[in-house]
Order: sequence, then C-alpha cells, then structure tokens
Amino acid sequence: MRAPISVVIPTLNAQAHLAGCAAALVEGVEAGLIRELIISDGGSSDDTKEIALGIGAEWISGEASRGGQLRRGCAKARGVWLLVLHVDTQLGAGWSDAVSAHLQRKDAGYFRLKFASRGLAARVVAGWANLRSRVFGLPYGDQGLFISRELYDDVGGFANIALMEDVAMARALKGRLTALDGVAVTSAEKYERSGWVRRSTRNLWTLMQYFAGVPVDRLVRTYRKP
Repeated sequence: MRAPISVVIPTLNAQAHLAGCAAALVEGVEAGLIRELIISDGGSSDDTKEIALGIGAEWISGEASRGGQLRRGCAKARGVWLLVLHVDTQLGAGWSDAVSAHLQRKDAGYFRLKFASRGLAARVVAGWANLRSRVFGLPYGDQGLFISRELYDDVGGFANIALMEDVAMARALKGRLTALDGVAVTSAEKYERSGWVRRSTRNLWTLMQYFAGVPVDRLVRTYRKP
C-alpha cells in the first residue's frame, strides 16, 4: 500500500528555510505516511532548487504566485491526502500522530500556530491566530493544511491568486476544518523586521479589505510595501 500523503511546499528564494522545513517531515517518512515531497517554485534565483533536488523532492517551476504555485503543486500530487506547508514553517514533534489520527475523517485539518520567537508579542499574535482559527474558521497558510484529495477537488482547489489564497480556501472549507493536535512553528522574521504591532495591523487590514471585495492585485501592491 502506497503512503497516503503528498507534501506540497511553495518556494521563492527559500534556501534559508527549505532544509529545516523538510527535516521536520522526516518523522512522517519514518512512519510510512509521506509518499512524495513536491516543491512548487516561483522562479528562485538562489540555491533553492539545488537543496530541493538534494533532499529528493520533486521540482516544478512557474509564475511566482503562491496560489498558482500551490495549485500547480497539488495538481502534480499523487497522494490521497495533501499536506500543504509554507517553507518557513516547521511542524513540531509528534505531528505525524496528529495526521494519522485524522486520516479516517472527511474534513480538513490545520495545526496550532507558534512562532519561532520568545516574548510576549509572539505569544499574543499566535494566540489571536489560534482563536481566529477556532472561532471564525480562518486558519492562515502558516498553520498548514491537511486535506484529502477528494475534498480538495470538491472545493475547487487553491485559487490562482498571489495573496489570500489561504483565506479563500478556508472560506471554501467553512464548517469542514478541524484543529489538529499538533503545532506548526513558523518564522517570526517578517514580524521582527516590520514590528509585531505594525505587521499584525497590516495583516488584519488586508484581510478586511479582501472581505470588502478589494481586488487581490491591488492588495498585493500595498501588502508588499516595506
């Protein structure tokens, strides 16, 4: 019997994070859960490809758009379950037990968020993210997504958009998302560089604009401003 899970990771100049993200997946390989690792790249100019091929991943490349990259990666996947991760996220020890326990369910799952940073700000922002996920059913991409191929196809897959593809997916899965008993530890670099309050405020404002119907291409231009 083939391992059930295809792991899909979008990348763009991700040489600093890819090896660590992949290392955390080893327990899933050892447990016989992971069938393949697919790296869906958006045109990296660093050593991302060399690292990906060196760890035995399948490589596909195309236009830089996270939603589009995820859509391409999931289209290539052959597993009956998809585990979608951001490259700057590492799953905490024991994650394989959490997904194993979920394999007989029909809904999708996500992990509890934790930042790779100490301090009150990191705990507060992660706490809000976890509360938002439980109460509003809106986990973000840095919390991972564990979803069956059947359900993924049923909701139409990831939208081919450069931003908010994770929110669009969460909305499509409304009522069919469950918190897994595991942790996703994500990099705090963007928050520490921009400031925790400023970054959190920008994320919330972007989400509100998206819900209000502001076009994604316009959101991308403002979101990426330093």
